[in-house]
Amino acid sequence: MNQDKIESVVSGTPQLKGTGFHWAWVILGLCFLNVFTNYSIRLGYGVVLPEMIRDLDFGRAAGGTIYNVYLLTYILLTPFAGICTDRFGARRVITVCGFFLGTGIVLMGFVQNLWTACLAYALSGVGSTGMWAPVITLAQRWFAPQRRGLALGLMSTGYGFGFAVVGLIFPWIVLNLTWRYTWYILGGMALFMVILNGLLTRSDPQKAGYRPWGATTNDNRAIDSSQSHQGIFTKQMLFKDANFWRIGLSYFAISYCLYGITTFMVDYAHNQLGIGLETASMLATVHGIAQVLGVLVILPFSDIVGRKKMIIASNAVIVAAMLGIVFSGSSWLMLCMCVGLLAIFYGATFPMYGACAGDYFPKEIMGTVIGLWTPFYGLGAILTHWVTGLIRDISGVYGLAFSLHAGMAVLALILLPWSEPNKKGLRLERNLC
Repeated sequence: MNQDKIESVVSGTPQLKGTGFHWAWVILGLCFLNVFTNYSIRLGYGVVLPEMIRDLDFGRAAGGTIYNVYLLTYILLTPFAGICTDRFGARRVITVCGFFLGTGIVLMGFVQNLWTACLAYALSGVGSTGMWAPVITLAQRWFAPQRRGLALGLMSTGYGFGFAVVGLIFPWIVLNLTWRYTWYILGGMALFMVILNGLLTRSDPQKAGYRPWGATTNDNRAIDSSQSHQGIFTKQMLFKDANFWRIGLSYFAISYCLYGITTFMVDYAHNQLGIGLETASMLATVHGIAQVLGVLVILPFSDIVGRKKMIIASNAVIVAAMLGIVFSGSSWLMLCMCVGLLAIFYGATFPMYGACAGDYFPKEIMGTVIGLWTPFYGLGAILTHWVTGLIRDISGVYGLAFSLHAGMAVLALILLPWSEPNKKGLRLERNLC
């Protein structure tokens, strides 16, 4: 009888699998594919946008409105998705939401006017609620706290690869078929993921007979011990916590900055700088590849130096990159370099903010916290699309809008909390005193 079995018998707790193949890697693979599909849909909109609005005779403000309807449904429902993840498990939430996501995106290929486009993309927004808070919660639950940066880094390559593929393939599809086929393909991918998620996802490692990957027997006892404190940290305490609000408002500001430039950068290069669509779309590929490099380095490194220090450094570099874009003028090389630099830290930004839920708050409410932070993120993205599109339509250029993005990145940096997170993410001791 091995040591784990002996300790299991003595302690009276069931043995958890700790050797051999670990199902956490299957879970991480599914999380990667969900993120890849979802962010190909979300970020691919900016690549399809120029041809779509030309064909449907929409202004840029109308194009931003379609995206904002998607984001509005997303931010209104994501808190419920987070709560449902904690209550019913990630498997059910992700599978059901995947069906809505795929159906909405297939319908995007059939739109003829503004209201049908808004309706179809809103439906996909409902589905998208299951592709972030539940997915990032699922990944964190299957990996030990000291391995979450690594897990989130590998998972987050999904949206970098998604954006890179979009930048390479979508222009060819748009120019040789039509922009509608991009939505048909993405919708089919999302519906295929419904099957995989339903068959392979397991919501709780302990119920599946595993310890979180990277956890020791002692770590597992600490987790079991922490479960006796469930319910001590109430939602009323959460809303009174200064870090909850500081991180949420910082999330809002950085989202405003990053979504504004990402959605409109191809249109900026194509219609303001006069660069061909295929060449301008390469910005999406540069962005995507740089994201992959960033998440593979920055997120695991955040396990070592701490999430707080890494987010501060990341937001500072984003400020510098945005200023570079504003002052790059008509230099294509400078624009590519600044977009690439921004994207290295863009890729790590959202997972690091999500990981703060596990760093600052108990694991039992991780999904709830991530879900409640999502409206901050979504409101930033919604506001930037309306404001950026409106400024561009009125002024005819993006200079002022991009300068505002840089200012919001500065605000995101200032708002970050000064206190250190609880390293194990089990509970906030200061609230238990």
